[in-house]
Amino acid sequence: MHFTEYDTRLGAYALIVDEQRRILLSWYNGPTPCWTLPGGGVDFGESCEDAVVREVHEETGYRVEVGRVLTVSTRTAERSFQRDLPFQAVRVVYEAQVVGGTLGTLEVDGTTDRAEWIPIDALDAAGPRADLVSDLVATWRAAAQPS
Repeated sequence: MHFTEYDTRLGAYALIVDEQRRILLSWYNGPTPCWTLPGGGVDFGESCEDAVVREVHEETGYRVEVGRVLTVSTRTAERSFQRDLPFQAVRVVYEAQVVGGTLGTLEVDGTTDRAEWIPIDALDAAGPRADLVSDLVATWRAAAQPS
C-alpha cells in the first residue's frame, strides 16, 4: 500500500522509572482507556525529542531530560479514528529522567486524565495498560537483572 493511501501518526513517548522502581504512567481516556507511557503526537515541524518533552510536561506536570531511544514501535489498524483510511502508528520511545516540575496533568480537553507513579511490581493490579507499557517494562526488567 502506498503511503498516500493510509494515515500515519508519529508519536514520541518516555519511559521514566525512578529509584524506587516505580514507572510514571498517564491514564489515556480514549476509545480504549488504559495506562500508557507519557507522550503523544509529534506536531508538524517539531522534533521527536521536543515533542516528548512537551507531551510529558502536559500529561504529568514534570519537566524531563531525554536520553537514548529505547525502541521504535509500529502498529497498524484497519481504520483511523479521524478518517476512513487504514492507520499506522509509529511510536518512538525514549529513556527520560525527571528534572523538575510537580506531578499533575496540565492538559486541558486532551486524552489524559491523570498521571501516577506506579510500582513496577504492582502493574498487574493497576488496571489495563497499553501494549507499549508491557513491552518496555519487560525490556527494562531484563536489562535491570544482574549478570
